This record gives sequence, C-alpha cells and structure tokens, in this order.
Amino acid sequence: MNSSLILGIVTFTYGIASVLYASALIFNKNSIGMAGRFLTIGAIAGNIIGMTLRWIESYDHGIGHAPLSNLYESLVFFALVTAIIYLILEIKIKDFIVSVFASPIAFLTIAYASLSPNISDRIQPLIPALKSNWLIAHVFTCFLGYAGFAIAFALSLMYFCSNENDSGKKGLFSRLPSQSIIDELTHQMIMFGFLFLSIGIITGAVWANSAWGTYWSWDPKETWSLITWFVYAILLHARLVRGWYGKRIAIISIIGFCAVIFTYFGVNYLPGLHSYAS
Repeated sequence: MNSSLILGIVTFTYGIASVLYASALIFNKNSIGMAGRFLTIGAIAGNIIGMTLRWIESYDHGIGHAPLSNLYESLVFFALVTAIIYLILEIKIKDFIVSVFASPIAFLTIAYASLSPNISDRIQPLIPALKSNWLIAHVFTCFLGYAGFAIAFALSLMYFCSNENDSGKKGLFSRLPSQSIIDELTHQMIMFGFLFLSIGIITGAVWANSAWGTYWSWDPKETWSLITWFVYAILLHARLVRGWYGKRIAIISIIGFCAVIFTYFGVNYLPGLHSYAS
C-alpha cells in the first residue's frame, strides 16, 4: 500500500467525519459527535502514516526530502494540522460543536489535493532553492499559523450563526456556545496563528538570505504574507487597545482568512520566486 492510496482513504475518512459532526448537530446526538471524533482521530493517524510513507518513498526514488515541497504535500499537511488543532479544541471545551464548522476545512483541503486534476501527487525532486535545512522549520511554522487562522475563521462563522440564540430562537444552532465564549476562542486561535505566522516569516527571511542573498525581495508571496500579517496585527490591536469584540472581530477574522487563502493559492500563479504551484 503506497502513500497516495492511504491519503485517498484518509480523504474520505475526513469527509465521513464531517458528515457525522453535522449530523450530530442536526439530530442533537452526542453519540454521533463522538463517532465523528473517533473517525477524526483515525484520519489524523492515517494522515501522519501517509506523509511518513511518502517521506520514505522519496528516499526510495533517490530524492529524499520532507513531504512539504509542493502544493499537494502542503495541502495534505495543512489538512493534518487543522484537524489536530480542532480536535484538541473539541476535547478542551468538551463539545464537538467547533468541529462541525472546522472539520469541513480539513476535508475540503485534502479533497482538493487528492481529487483535483490540476494537482499532481507525484514525488518530485526539490528545486535548488528548496534544498535547505530551513524547509521544515519555515513550512511547519507557517502552516501552524494558517491552521490557527482557519479555525478562527470557522469560529467566526459560528459566531454569526449563534445570533439565533441571542434572539431567543430555537432551532438548528440552539446548542451553540454563547457569543462571548466563541469570541474568546476566536481570539485565542488568532493569537496562536499570529505567533506562528510571525515565526514563519522570520524563518523564511533567514532562508531567503541564504538562498537568494537577500532577506526580503518583495516577491508576491512575501508581500501578501506581510499583508496577511498586518490584517491580523490590526485585529489584535483593535481588540487589545481599542476594545473591539464580537461582530467586528469576526468580520476582520473572515477578511484575514481570505488574505491567507490568496497568500496560499493565489500568488502561486503569479511570477515570482515562490511560484511552485505548477
């Protein structure tokens, strides 16, 4: 069994887990949510095994490197860290409700990697610029940051859905936590993401200096990473200094994640030093 087959199975496991979480919300059954949790744990384990096997296969091909070097591998890794974070959060708050909104992100990410005809899962040799010990540190920290922002985005969507509770209505979202709890969890996830994005930008600058002789070249990827950083810096400033909470923070969180998506996908197709998508 090769890594592609394992990761293909993992894709459908994430999908089934997402369906179970949604079903648990619809039918208000904790037992279904628990089944979603166990499937998520299995998907995470399979994700780790698949990436480890892919790493081993790269050495079998004589081009051994960490499976973090192209769009397919980065999507698979993004799904993994996103799932780990929302599972930890689910266990921490002792409620599956966060996973209802966050699990589709992990599923759609790895499904896009596995099923899109425009993305190749073939193991390829590293281009010269990626042959560095900084590869793992830079990619790992950046994607931890992205995953934190992805969970914050899911929580922001949950915040707006929770308006049903505030107006005293009963319905599908009646069991959502209070808006104050969702707001605080969003803030925590954004601080987590901001920390690791900052470390990722710093390690990327050091790596760029060793690879290209300059810490910063205003490459599209670098520029949009900085824009994304500033969006979340403004959010944290608005909350900590200006006292913003609730709806305004949720809106900026959603805007910030849109910037993350463009930084991740959009700039890969622009000419520049980071155009690795093809």
